[in-house]
Amino acid sequence: MKQSQWLQGNFKLLLGGAPVEMQFNIPAKPVKLRRMLPVFQQLTNKFVEISADAAEKSGTKVSCRKGCGACCRQSVPIAEVEAFKVARLIENLPEPRRSKIKQRFENASRHFRQNGWFEKLQNCPDDEELKKIALEYFYQGVPCPLLENESCSIHRERPLACREFLVSSPPENCADPSPETVDVIPQPVKPSNTLRRIGHIRKFGKINFMPLVFALDWVENNSEDFPEKTGDEWMADFFGDLTGKEIS
Repeated sequence: MKQSQWLQGNFKLLLGGAPVEMQFNIPAKPVKLRRMLPVFQQLTNKFVEISADAAEKSGTKVSCRKGCGACCRQSVPIAEVEAFKVARLIENLPEPRRSKIKQRFENASRHFRQNGWFEKLQNCPDDEELKKIALEYFYQGVPCPLLENESCSIHRERPLACREFLVSSPPENCADPSPETVDVIPQPVKPSNTLRRIGHIRKFGKINFMPLVFALDWVENNSEDFPEKTGDEWMADFFGDLTGKEIS
């Protein structure tokens, strides 16, 4: 977009009792939700940074480091719009890397369909059962198809849920996680949940997200028919959901 097609957005809110102010550029004309992803990524990074700073002030430090990929064996919940983003990123990769990553997605998707995990997820009755199902996924030990050398190969474009997950406990504890061994850095707000809700068109079973490993399957069978809204309308939707208040 040309400069004239952008507006400058500003926001102020209290996060964990601390005032937060940010400026960002948003589209002036109606756009699909995917055009807003850079803004939501920027916001998420800021919120997570504030949470990490608060944890450090209280005497704990984030222990996550490049090359520590234990958390990349979780059933990462992504929004529909993020599935399309991931699919485009992979499609733009050079060969043979593109085909190798596609094969990893296919293998992981087939694994969780054949062992019944996928069906169990789609019929999950409540959040408590969902936690158990998520742990079952982790203990299968299947790495994210985008994990290379225990690091995220799309780190700058990684899903919001990945950005939000930080721990302060020793990295080796993540190999066998439990509430007693893994200390997760608290996040007062989770933009990933908001993004899944404001961009929710179809149900993935009885839940409103899909695990990352099913992204390519899902994109192949669904079109990107999100509505078009101006940047300030998308931001009103986003902050309205995030704060539970109507934003005008």
